[in-house]
Amino acid sequence: MPESDFSHTLPLDKFGEFMMKNLRDRAIDHYDMLSDGMCKSPSLQQIQAELNQFNEEQKNLIRTIVFRCVGNGIHDLLFGLQEAYDNDEKIAVIVDGVNVAEVSDGLQGELFTEDGWYHRFSKFGMDPENT
Repeated sequence: MPESDFSHTLPLDKFGEFMMKNLRDRAIDHYDMLSDGMCKSPSLQQIQAELNQFNEEQKNLIRTIVFRCVGNGIHDLLFGLQEAYDNDEKIAVIVDGVNVAEVSDGLQGELFTEDGWYHRFSKFGMDPENT
């Protein structure tokens, strides 16, 4: 997927791309760097050494768990934002002056399908088995 400047005309897409690039993709990239022993930070050396003791099958399982945990966290955050809007709790994400929950049928549903944020905006796509 080409780099973006988040200049979509639709605030909902702009928010979705921002979430995928700055939360999902970065979290998964971080695991991949740890798994490959590429992190230089002294605070990460021990975890990299321990991760290096696992075989590839075990590392792939951990990667799948990372996908699922990050995905669950994103889903629950979006669900919470949608509920906050629906219950008038005064918690909102505003993009270009638009409350993204107001223009969505359900923020958490924006993640899925071939038109969803995972497919359109995350470099990892929808499913960890497809990366």
